[in-house]
Amino acid sequence: MAATKGERQVVDAAAAIMAEEESRLGITHAGFAMTSLPHKRIEEPVWRRSASQTTLLVASGHDEQGKPIGVPYGSIARLILLYLQTEAIRTGCAEVELGRSMNAWLSRMSIPVGGRTYQLVAEQARRISACRLTFYFDRPGARQFENGAFVAGGISLAGLSDPEQANLWQEKVRLDEGFLRSLREHPVPVREEAIRVIGTRSMAIDIYIWLAYRLHSLTRPTPISWLSLHTQFGGGFKHVRQMKPTFTEALNLAVAVYPEARVEIDGDGMVLHPSRPAIPKLGLS
Repeated sequence: MAATKGERQVVDAAAAIMAEEESRLGITHAGFAMTSLPHKRIEEPVWRRSASQTTLLVASGHDEQGKPIGVPYGSIARLILLYLQTEAIRTGCAEVELGRSMNAWLSRMSIPVGGRTYQLVAEQARRISACRLTFYFDRPGARQFENGAFVAGGISLAGLSDPEQANLWQEKVRLDEGFLRSLREHPVPVREEAIRVIGTRSMAIDIYIWLAYRLHSLTRPTPISWLSLHTQFGGGFKHVRQMKPTFTEALNLAVAVYPEARVEIDGDGMVLHPSRPAIPKLGLS
């Protein structure tokens, strides 16, 4: 019955998530539920997003010649970060195994590390390794901030031009202590299968994480204006009207993999309703 490609994606996503019998836990920082990385490559050396008392500032690192490496962006950067954060919380250790472990995880997320995808993973890993980030949190009477990096040192890949050598990544990477401490204080549980079904659609990933963070803690219906949605999710869209179709399509996909989500779009924006958690089988609340 789907009339468009977008509708077909939503139907397929809903069917795929209903067919899943497992619920693997993923973890991301709460700051990424209220802000996000760019969806596409940007030329500016600094990226800034603000929403709901949270601001994210990501500054590009530099190579040995002093040239900006670039800010991480897109779905691949988000998936790498989800892996690093999830493994650090799962193991309780700042050191995260890479190599075959991360290769297998990306494959499980339907991101095979081969060919052009291998180059994309390598590029985003390099950007993540070099950048600096700061989360600003508005609190009553004060503005707190936490800055540092995602990882201490770099994420390097051996045989960069040869996808067959993807298992020769360095064995471990250590998360930055400040970032890990903040992650432990502000974790957001998500369902790994939901992220896998969403795939490479970065805005839908961001919306899903946001809904997973917001909905289960609500006590009453909460309206969100189009202007607020544009501020949070509209990076790359100059005007609200330009963002609306893309946002609506991404929202439908996010809700398809979070069937417990109760949301509605109206002329003023959208309304969030109290909903069951995004990972009901794990009993998280």
